Amino acid sequence: MPELAPVIAVIGGGQLARMMAEPAAALGIPLRLLAEGEGVSAAQVIPDQQIGDHTDLADLRRVTAGAAVVTFDHEHVPAEHLRALAADGLAVRPGPAALAHAQDKAVMRERLAELGLPCPRNAVVADVDDVVAFGLPCVLKTTRGGYDGKGVWFVDDAADCEPAFAAAANSGVRILAEERVDFRRELSALVARSPSGQAAAYPVVASTQRDGICHEVIAPAPDLDPALAVTAQEIALRIAGELDVTGVLAVELFETEDGRVLVNELAMRPHNTGHWSQDGAVTSQFENHLRAVLDLPLGSPAARAPWTVMVNILGGPDQPGAPVGRLYDGYPHAMARDPRLRVHLYGKSLRPGRKVGHVNAYGDDLDDCLERARHAAAWFRGDLGNESE
Repeated sequence: MPELAPVIAVIGGGQLARMMAEPAAALGIPLRLLAEGEGVSAAQVIPDQQIGDHTDLADLRRVTAGAAVVTFDHEHVPAEHLRALAADGLAVRPGPAALAHAQDKAVMRERLAELGLPCPRNAVVADVDDVVAFGLPCVLKTTRGGYDGKGVWFVDDAADCEPAFAAAANSGVRILAEERVDFRRELSALVARSPSGQAAAYPVVASTQRDGICHEVIAPAPDLDPALAVTAQEIALRIAGELDVTGVLAVELFETEDGRVLVNELAMRPHNTGHWSQDGAVTSQFENHLRAVLDLPLGSPAARAPWTVMVNILGGPDQPGAPVGRLYDGYPHAMARDPRLRVHLYGKSLRPGRKVGHVNAYGDDLDDCLERARHAAAWFRGDLGNESE
C-alpha cells in the first residue's frame, strides 16, 4: 500500500510518542515506532512498530529505512548514531548538534554562557574538594542521563557529596555543581521551531515539582509580570534559533525573588510542562512537533481558555478501600463529576512514583480549574478512598 504522506520514525515507546499518535492520525501522517519492548505505552497505539534498542545503530537504521524524518521520545540516542543516520541522508530532527545540549548539562551550560543567557552559577567538579571550593550548600547533577529527579543531589556538606561521585564513577559521567537558587517558583517556556525558521511560542506556564517530578502545571503562569513572560519567551526562542533546534523545545526556568529568570534545564521534545496544550491550546505541542519536523507551517499556540491546569497521575502503593484497582475504574466518578474534564492515560502498569497519566481542566476561573484537576488526579491515584461527595 503506498504511503499517503511522509513517514516519521519515532525512537522510544513512552507516553510522549504515544501522544504524538493522535495528531498524526488526524493529519494522516504515518508514524513508525522503535519500541524498547512489547506492549510499551506508544506500541499500544502505533501499529507500525519494531522492537529494538535505541543504542544499536542497526536497529535505528532498520526502523528508519524509507522514512522521511526521525524524531524522538527521549534524548538518549548516542550522538555518533545520529550523525551516522544524518550521513545516510535521513533528516534527523532535532539534529545531533542541537541534541548535544539536551544530552549533556555541562555542554548546555557552556553554550548558554557563550550566548550570555542567564543561568545559575555552575562548574564541573571532579571531587569533593572541588565542590567545597565551589561553595556549599549546592546542587550536584550528573551531566548525562538524569531525569525526573534522578541524578540530582542537594548537598549541604562534604559528606553529602559521596553518593553523587559514586554514581558518576559507576556510569562514567561527570558531575556538575550548581548554586542553590532562591527562587519564587519554576516556569517553563515552550516553543516549536521548524527547519525553515518559523517558530511558535506558547504561553509561559508555572510548574510545581515534587521529588523532582512535575506534579502540576498552570497555564498561563498566574501573576507573572508580562515583561518577564516576554523575556522568558525570548530566551526560549533565542536558544531554539542559536542551537538550531527543530521541533519542540522546553526551557525550564527559575523565577527569582528579585524578578529575574534563570535557565534551569532544556528538553528538545514534547515536554510534561506542555501537556496542558492538548486541551488548552489551539494547537497542541504534539501536533506542532510533528508539523515542525516535517517543516509544515506551525499551528497557533494560543490558549483556548483563560486558564488550563494539568495535574499528573502518579502510581502509588495499593491502598485498602481505594476506588481504583485499575486506572480505568476511576472513569465513572471522574467523568460524572466533571463532564468537561480531559483525561489522558498512558497504558502503563501502576508502580510508585511512575507517571501513568494526567488530567487537564480548563475554564474561566483558576481556583475552579485547580480544584477539578486536583480532585480528579487524586481520585485516579486512589488518594480519596471511597468518600462521598
